[in-house]
Amino acid sequence: MAKGEKLKGKEYRELLEPMTEELVGMARWARTTGARIVVLFEGRDTAGKGGAISAVRDKLNPRQCRTVALSKPSEEELTQWYFQRYIAHLPHAGEIVLFDRSWYNRAGVEKVMGYATEAQVEAFLKQVPVFEKLLTDDGILVFKYWLTTDQDNQEERLKERLEDPLKRWKLSPIDLAAREKYDAYTKARESMLKATHTSHAPWTLVDFNDQKRGRLTLVRHLLDHLPDTHVAPPEIDFPDLGHEPSAESYGVLQPIPDYRPEH
Repeated sequence: MAKGEKLKGKEYRELLEPMTEELVGMARWARTTGARIVVLFEGRDTAGKGGAISAVRDKLNPRQCRTVALSKPSEEELTQWYFQRYIAHLPHAGEIVLFDRSWYNRAGVEKVMGYATEAQVEAFLKQVPVFEKLLTDDGILVFKYWLTTDQDNQEERLKERLEDPLKRWKLSPIDLAAREKYDAYTKARESMLKATHTSHAPWTLVDFNDQKRGRLTLVRHLLDHLPDTHVAPPEIDFPDLGHEPSAESYGVLQPIPDYRPEH
């Protein structure tokens, strides 16, 4: 494949399949050992967070692996400690939680768009390493991914959302306003990385200019940085049914009479 050539769908699926089997094994390991796993997906609008989350989650039990994508805080939540509403979504034993954006909103969109004051952002950047140290000290495995994309790719994807009725819902007024602040987001990100890239909860930047390659890179990194997750699947006794399988009974559905309320 030529350098810079984007990965084709068939090749992507072939490369992802064995990693998906490893993800299923990882989930079995987490359930068996009681491990708690948190994965943060951060990046600019259109970077590909949703697709990356799907690559991790799609074949896993939704009761064990769930996605958290919080909307803007309510009036009540605005009066709480900033991290409070995120704490409620942390995993219990055996659970995997994928954050589609996270507490890092404060250092990104809230800072750039003026939803948080400089004092609030400064306090947040001081508190995050301490907050995440509390999580990891308690045994939670924390992975933080920033999905990078150049501005020309972002513009192309925004136009695609605008023109595709099935993706139009992804395009918000904030997205359109943010596209004019690409450099401001870069500056905010660099400040965030400098303050919050720690030994106990490091950042990993993944190139998502080619989203398929980016997903493969992210999943491989996640799998390679977990403890040994090999747990043999349980033996399941599947005895012979003992008779010929029964056919489903197909009745004839009768029309439902029109409901006409009495006056």
